[in-house]
Amino acid sequence: MESATGSGTEDGMRIRPGSSADLPLVLGLLDGAVAWLVARGLTGQWGTEPWSARPKAVAKVERYLAEGAPWVAEIGGEPAGTLTLTHGPGPEVAPADEPERYVHLLVTDRRFAGRGVGGALLAHAAEETRRAGVDLLRVDCYAGNGGRLVAFYTGQGFVPTEPFAVGDWHGQVLARRVGAAT
Repeated sequence: MESATGSGTEDGMRIRPGSSADLPLVLGLLDGAVAWLVARGLTGQWGTEPWSARPKAVAKVERYLAEGAPWVAEIGGEPAGTLTLTHGPGPEVAPADEPERYVHLLVTDRRFAGRGVGGALLAHAAEETRRAGVDLLRVDCYAGNGGRLVAFYTGQGFVPTEPFAVGDWHGQVLARRVGAAT
């Protein structure tokens, strides 16, 4: 039961279109994820400093929200997660040789862990990609920490394609064919 104006699920989750006005919400979710990772000693993915305290990170989020199609998952009216779809990757990953949609800034609020927020957002991204007449949906993620994020994405139907590195930070690009609408 998805549409371009938002979607709802039987468990009360709603996915709504976002906008640049959601910058504080997205930064809050990213800051919460950093705090959760740091509390568990997992600093390799995003370091120890909140996104909102890093001007380059804030500018990156602002750019993706302005240039892409942000989506916000809500449960009971509370923000539970977000992602932004764009027409291609960031500068550290080569664009595909065909039309694509690219997932950026997928993050969920740990208060809603186990509710399938990330999976619902990715399913919505696949539907939006299909609706746009595009077959290829890609994402990249941190490849460290035992490959947990890579495993999450493969569990959502993505296939690892190429690894990449930015300095000593190692990532993995993954792709999913969504069957473009004709």
